[in-house]
Amino acid sequence: MTEESALRLGSFLVVLLVMNLWEWLAPRRPLIAQKSPRLFGNYLLAVLNTVVLRVATPISAVAMAIICEEKQIGLFQAYHVPETVNVVLTVILLDLAIYGQHVLFHAVPLFWRIHRVHHADLDLDVSSGLRFHTLEIVLSMAIKIGFVALLGASALGVILFEVILNATAMFNHSNVKLPLGLDNLLRKVIVTPDMHRVHHSVYRNETNSNYGFNLSCWDRLFRTYIAQPKDGHEGMQIGLSESRDEQTTNRLAGILKMPFAKSEDFME
Repeated sequence: MTEESALRLGSFLVVLLVMNLWEWLAPRRPLIAQKSPRLFGNYLLAVLNTVVLRVATPISAVAMAIICEEKQIGLFQAYHVPETVNVVLTVILLDLAIYGQHVLFHAVPLFWRIHRVHHADLDLDVSSGLRFHTLEIVLSMAIKIGFVALLGASALGVILFEVILNATAMFNHSNVKLPLGLDNLLRKVIVTPDMHRVHHSVYRNETNSNYGFNLSCWDRLFRTYIAQPKDGHEGMQIGLSESRDEQTTNRLAGILKMPFAKSEDFME
């Protein structure tokens, strides 16, 4: 195992453990779905995605960044941007790219078919941050690799970004209770669980808001920010209005088939 892989795996396991413990000690809202089948489906999907990604993509985003540095490919390399500046800009601009990708996956019906797997989760907790259809994981990696090549991004910057993205995705999907004052303070910079929970509402306008995963500024800048859900955090309904069957939404077979199922519920 490389140092990069060890860093990513170690940080992932630490954050996963901390968020699960936090959810147990201070949950934000009661969960409604059967816990064991749902968690098993979400985590099994995450394992499948990891295996498929290693087989389906011959190169990683970090490997592409190394190639860019060696062959002087991309904007930052062409203009000889200092390494420190490259690292900072890589983290910030990749976060913007993920925001833009997220908006795209809601706006384009074909992509929404794939992305709705993430939104079909009937509850929201740390496992939801790992619940993405395998096709979306592969597409996201391809987009990320292309953006890294365009930027000529720093390999260190890409590693930091991926560690931060994995951690913040688990954090802001978690069912944890934060003091309101702390939440208001944190969401000025990063996406908090209360901020992102709005995005998982069954209401169309709330689903089409709060797209950010890490930095909260993009939603404010592009006017996709909604501060609070209409029904309140305890009363709001999570998921998709047309997908309430736990046999479909919680089990791996149903999750994998979901993009190919008939549905009129496309984001306009």
